[in-house]
Amino acid sequence: MRLALAEAAAAADRGEIPVGAVVLDERGEPLAAAGNDRESAADPTAHAEVLALRRAAAARGEWRLTGCTLVVTLEPCTMCAGAAVLARVERVVYGAVDEKGGAVGSLWDVVRDRRLNHRPEVVMGVLAEESSALLKRFFATRRIR
Repeated sequence: MRLALAEAAAAADRGEIPVGAVVLDERGEPLAAAGNDRESAADPTAHAEVLALRRAAAARGEWRLTGCTLVVTLEPCTMCAGAAVLARVERVVYGAVDEKGGAVGSLWDVVRDRRLNHRPEVVMGVLAEESSALLKRFFATRRIR
C-alpha cells in the first residue's frame, strides 16, 4: 500500500485525483504500478487501477492475472472493480472507502456478485487514514471559498 500511496501522491502532483494502484505477483512483488491519469491523458478510463492492470498484463504477456493482488488507495469504482474481476485477480486490497462510488462493498459490491464467474478476496481499510488524508488534502486545495 505504501507504493500505491506514492503513486497517488505523484498523481496529485500532476493535478490528478490522488489514487494509486499496484499489482503484486504471487510472491507479493510489485508487477506494475500507476496513478490516476484521466486529466493528462484526456481518457475517462485512465483510472489508476485500470492502468496498473494493463501494465501488469503487458508485463506478464497475458490478460489473466491469476494469483495477483490489486492494491488501491481508494475503493474501486464499478469500472475498476469489473476490470479486477475480468483480469481474474486473486484479491483486491484497498485503503479508503468510497461511499459515493465504491463498488467493492460500499455503494455496490461488484467483486462479490455471485452471478459473475470470478470473485476475488477483498481486504479493506489498509492504511485507510493515510489514503483518505491524501484525498482530503487534494480536494481542500481545490474548493472555492
